[in-house]
Amino acid sequence: MTTQEIHAGSSMQEVLDAFPGAQRALMRQYHIGGCSHCGFDLSDHLGDVLAKHSVLNVAEVLEYIKTSHEQEQQLQLSPQELAQVLEGETVPRLIDVRSSEEQAIVKLEAALPLTQALTQEMMRDWPKDTPIVFYCHHGIRSLEAASYFIGHGFTNARSLKGGIDAWAQEVDTSLPRY
Repeated sequence: MTTQEIHAGSSMQEVLDAFPGAQRALMRQYHIGGCSHCGFDLSDHLGDVLAKHSVLNVAEVLEYIKTSHEQEQQLQLSPQELAQVLEGETVPRLIDVRSSEEQAIVKLEAALPLTQALTQEMMRDWPKDTPIVFYCHHGIRSLEAASYFIGHGFTNARSLKGGIDAWAQEVDTSLPRY
């Protein structure tokens, strides 16, 4: 199913297949899909999910999901783009959002682990225009982290597309993969 074919009768699985960030978009704008009260099953139809939450304009929701998808694409840096940026004058802060167990396997040099203490420091002390690139294993958690920080006023937060796994395949093949 292409993105143009998504409609009120589409299952939530079809919506998420077409727009992987749709659940984040629905939560951000309509408070749908973030907890047991506002959640949905993948087999539920989009129109039914929206009606359950008194959201009646399906076309508006679809446009918001599409726009959010396009914005998320712009938040992502390919491994090659990040390699170029790291060679430039303005080097971003690298933030690893993976678990300490994952970080023990492989990490990027100079990356800081995202801890509660670092999060508090960033919110309190870092300029909101600090260049930041978040990364994880495959780029999902880091995209969520970048979105979170953007939602808190950071204007230069990005995510490594494909995560450290893509980096290890495309930029530094000497790194272990897991």
